[in-house]
Amino acid sequence: MLKLPQCGKNTSGGEDALRQFRTLKNQPIVSTALVVVNILVFVLGTFYSGEIFDMGMLKPYHILERKEYGRILWAVFLHGDVNHLLSNMFILFFLGAMIEKEVGHVSYAILYFLSGIGGNLFSLIIKVATNDISASLGASGAIFGLDGVLLAMVLFSGRKMENVTPIRVLLMIVCSLYSGLRGANIDNAAHIGGLVTGFVSAAVMCVFKRFQRKWQTGSI
Repeated sequence: MLKLPQCGKNTSGGEDALRQFRTLKNQPIVSTALVVVNILVFVLGTFYSGEIFDMGMLKPYHILERKEYGRILWAVFLHGDVNHLLSNMFILFFLGAMIEKEVGHVSYAILYFLSGIGGNLFSLIIKVATNDISASLGASGAIFGLDGVLLAMVLFSGRKMENVTPIRVLLMIVCSLYSGLRGANIDNAAHIGGLVTGFVSAAVMCVFKRFQRKWQTGSI
């Protein structure tokens, strides 16, 4: 006698797919991709004798006079030396992975690039205001933006994050800013611009999501 499978009994395939989706959702896909891209760009820039760096650095004259606006984003992927690259990528991977898991891949990517662009725009404004024609590069503005994102999440998301408190995040930000101010050839304007952009963007996102949850649950 032939036994036909009963509907609803064989759900292992769907459960496996759902489990894989949840596992993938918790992986730092964007953070890992950003680290890989930054390393590849650095290697290619070194291989091509710095041509990639020259084409992408944040240079006020080239942006304002030649209208090379892509430099505002492209500079986020460039680093001056190995130490600069490794220090930024270390923070990007571990801090970024934590934030990405909390906010999701798409929101994280948006917050990261907004922070990088915001940092470079503020740096450009300060350069113009002070007649500074120097070039700058690096992901530090975007990474400071992640500090701002983390602070906004702790303050406004309404969710508890293990071992993360406003005081600890503020201390981390103060130490990072102090380190930048003490260093030489550091674009602190990009750091501050990225920090503020990340904080404001994430604060808006957190407030919107809390309002959305209340709306869906009918509590407003």
